[in-house]
Amino acid sequence: MQTIWGIDLGGTKIEGVVLSSPSPDAVIIRKRIDTEAHKGYEHIASRIVELVRALEAETGFKAPSIGIGTPGTVEPSNGLMKNCNTTCLNDMPLQSDLANTLGIPVFIANDANCFALAEATMGIVPDVVPNYQCVFGVIMGTGVGGGVVIKGKDGQSFVLNGTQGIGGEWGHNELETNGYDCYCGKKGCVEQVLSGPALQRYYAQISGQELKMKDIVARHYAGTDPFATQTIDRMLEHFGKAVSVLMNILDPDAIVLGGGVGNIDLLYTEGLERAKKYIFNSGRVETKILRPKLGDSAGVFGAAMLSI
Repeated sequence: MQTIWGIDLGGTKIEGVVLSSPSPDAVIIRKRIDTEAHKGYEHIASRIVELVRALEAETGFKAPSIGIGTPGTVEPSNGLMKNCNTTCLNDMPLQSDLANTLGIPVFIANDANCFALAEATMGIVPDVVPNYQCVFGVIMGTGVGGGVVIKGKDGQSFVLNGTQGIGGEWGHNELETNGYDCYCGKKGCVEQVLSGPALQRYYAQISGQELKMKDIVARHYAGTDPFATQTIDRMLEHFGKAVSVLMNILDPDAIVLGGGVGNIDLLYTEGLERAKKYIFNSGRVETKILRPKLGDSAGVFGAAMLSI
């Protein structure tokens, strides 16, 4: 049997999956172990190897190759990791180290790219836009990221990594002039406006009270808190402006929203309406804004798809 293998490397957990075919219904095994990231790079790499060997032992199959979703990306010019929030991975040759240790081809992509690839190939997109050309996957949670998936002439879908490995890094474009400082070195990045922590920070700034995002949304819907309504209105306006850039540059068939902030219903209606005044298309928007189908499985499924 031909098997498809994927690893989702997170800050606290590493998840592995073995599939018999590229389908969410074709899971042979899924297994999670702790990352133990505080023990450093070599330990994380050894934990990935440990998980792969455990999957092999429990299934009786040998991994022919493996895709890995990571909290960063590989610099194409030297093969070293970069932009990882698990900082001990940065400037390390994770891909070549794992390929040498496991003795198989290893394919690495950013976790947002894996999310986009999974939803484009086996998630919500085939249900709604089966003949798509371009899909943009968005993560709006603790941080903001994105990934671009293109369908080639042969019908095969692939992640657009880019010359510098930063394709889809929507979260680090300036959205608010002179906004909050971002860890990337710029100010007012999309991540510093539309991530969950950024939205909560804005609410606290104008109200003097700290609330979780779900409570801010509930107060807005109840109409009892003008600061909550101001926060949500600002979010929708900036979301419309930010996705209009994606539409103007990529003109994707669909944008899939993942992450906790992506659960806010208004993004799919009013958020899309706000985009109309910013796009270069006389206010007409045919791009679909979609809810993800695969939940927290998207990362590991997308990683597996890298190896096909």
